[in-house]
Amino acid sequence: MTSSLSAIPHAIILSAEFITGITGNGFLIIISCNELIKSRKLTPMQLILICIGMSRVGLLLMLMVQSFFSMFFPLFYRTKIYGAAMVFLWMFFSSVSLWFATCLSVFYCLKLIGFTHPCFLWLKFRISKLMSGLLLGSLLASVSTATLCIEVDYPKTAAEDVLRNATRTASKFKLRSINEVLLVNFSLLFPLAIFLMCTFMLLMSLYKHTHRMQNGSRGFRSVSTEVHINALRTVLTFVLFFISYFAAFITNMTFIIPHGTQRYFVLKDIMAAYPSGHSVIIIWSNSKFQQLLRRLFCLKRSQ
Repeated sequence: MTSSLSAIPHAIILSAEFITGITGNGFLIIISCNELIKSRKLTPMQLILICIGMSRVGLLLMLMVQSFFSMFFPLFYRTKIYGAAMVFLWMFFSSVSLWFATCLSVFYCLKLIGFTHPCFLWLKFRISKLMSGLLLGSLLASVSTATLCIEVDYPKTAAEDVLRNATRTASKFKLRSINEVLLVNFSLLFPLAIFLMCTFMLLMSLYKHTHRMQNGSRGFRSVSTEVHINALRTVLTFVLFFISYFAAFITNMTFIIPHGTQRYFVLKDIMAAYPSGHSVIIIWSNSKFQQLLRRLFCLKRSQ
């Protein structure tokens, strides 16, 4: 077990990630809700950003509760917090944040790419109406994933043994086979695969746009290319953040790294970077959000 003193650097890192994540996701939620109040109409983009922000806030809260209590109050965490409810909420917010981000990538893909296939065109003109259904389906899929996680999760007595004997290796307990771990997390690979496919399609579309700039109206093409680049920046950074989160998440789920050690808290640092960093990228890739931030900074300076 790591001592409270040695856990302080991890607590500082997690605190910075938590503050950044809550601020960034809170900004997305507040701005989207403010636009909803002004226009009295909820656009698909506003709906997606609200859902993403709320899911990321929930995931950050789960990570912070788990990390800080296991750092400084391990006995209280073991007896009062750790259990089926914690596992369910952690898995639910992990899954739903991925599904919502996948919906965002699908929306970018359908709105920006100019493919002429009949199926693609059908989706392109109906994505705004279908988005609420996709988000609802994401919620149901995440609830199912979290429920499955509890059903095949480690036996309660074995899990408690791991918490009590954090310095022992996981091989002594034989808590779960690797096949069961993959079964629980298989559902997360599906939206990630969709996300990667949308990323590849955006890359292909960007290549075609830049290739046609030589023969078309340069001003219009430049604006279109900039939109593609901003969308790609958001999508690619999400891929990097989530792959690192997913690898740390799987490692944590298999109990390969003993609970409460330095390596255990490094995993938590990596996982907390995902819901914080990607939301910041969404804000800085959106020109409207950038203008709002500049106005807020100017108001603070003038005051």
